[in-house]
Amino acid sequence: MTELAPYWPPFGLTLTTPRLELRPIRDEDIPAAVQAALGGIHEAGRSPFSNPWTETPAEELGPNMAQWYWRCRGNMTPQAWTLLLGIWHDGEFVGCQDVAAKDFATLKTVTTGSWLRQSAQGQGLGKEMRAAVAQYAFDHLGAEVAESEAAAWNQQSLGVSRSLGYELNGVTRATWGGKAQDVQKVRLTPATFKRPDWQLQVEGHEATAKYLGIQQ
Repeated sequence: MTELAPYWPPFGLTLTTPRLELRPIRDEDIPAAVQAALGGIHEAGRSPFSNPWTETPAEELGPNMAQWYWRCRGNMTPQAWTLLLGIWHDGEFVGCQDVAAKDFATLKTVTTGSWLRQSAQGQGLGKEMRAAVAQYAFDHLGAEVAESEAAAWNQQSLGVSRSLGYELNGVTRATWGGKAQDVQKVRLTPATFKRPDWQLQVEGHEATAKYLGIQQ
């Protein structure tokens, strides 16, 4: 396999926690990502996503996911970027954790979002992968704020946020999947972050940071 990291440096990035490996999704990972999503992420008709992408017909899900991964890579610039990190547990693809930013050089703020297949839920993996990107954002990227949001009814996601030290940051009314939703925003800083009792292992950061225009 040709090594692509010299041409797209984020491909060289790997974050490792006690149970998980997080790294940018490559083309050869897309089939595993699609199968994980097709295996179920949430109960039918109860999408936790602002864009209900999981509710598209099965035959459209794969092409849609592939296009999204390619679009995020192709549109990445220092002014606006989204890192889509696949999640591997015991060598198996189980979900995705993204970290994104706009005008990072000025705002020092990242946003995060994630999904985890149902069979991998309830094991604390969602908290572990969010803690990983929070550590990476604060300790390596130099972020000062990490923001997220969830539908107000999504107590599972909000519970993960509370357990890591996120503070409530207002409720807004938004259209999610054609329906009105109350959306709870949350905010984390290095001072409020409830750090886990493990240290994140990071490989390939320097080249990734340079590509994103982040001064070390």
